[in-house]
Amino acid sequence: MDVKITKLFFIFVSLLLCVCCFDDTDFDQANDVLVTPEIELDLIYFNLEASKFYDYTNNTEILVVQDTTDLDFLGGNDIANILKGADFFFEFTNSIPRSFNVSFDFLNQDNVSKYLMQTTVASATADQPVVSYFIQSLDELQIKELTKAKKVLVTVTIPSSSQDLTGVLNLQSKTTYYLQIEQ
Repeated sequence: MDVKITKLFFIFVSLLLCVCCFDDTDFDQANDVLVTPEIELDLIYFNLEASKFYDYTNNTEILVVQDTTDLDFLGGNDIANILKGADFFFEFTNSIPRSFNVSFDFLNQDNVSKYLMQTTVASATADQPVVSYFIQSLDELQIKELTKAKKVLVTVTIPSSSQDLTGVLNLQSKTTYYLQIEQ
């Protein structure tokens, strides 16, 4: 008798689960998938010694220091179609007693500028380094130009230099990319 009741109970529960699970289910929604991941990547970093701003051989100031970094991540139509925004975070630590102008010029393969960011870093001392932040958020329209870039040219400009200048300018940066993938 207990076996019959148990079987009936399991059959009833199974039927109830089947009816409940499939009632008002729209299987066409399986195709409407939207994924919005956020990817955080390191961008560029450097440690510029004060000595980089002086040519000791010729006893002359070097007022501009530049470096180029490839950006393989941004190339291609695939990323251009799904990249919807980006936040750039730059952290400078300066122990050089000079202020700096810093620009980040995103260039295409023909070295044509596609997007430019600029900031100023405050003067400091070796005893009291100054930490400053620069944050730049890009919208979807700005992102379209940025995805045409293949590299970034970083330009650091100092107003004056001398052979006895000491300290370090440090940069650490990262970017958060906001993607939208639809299926």
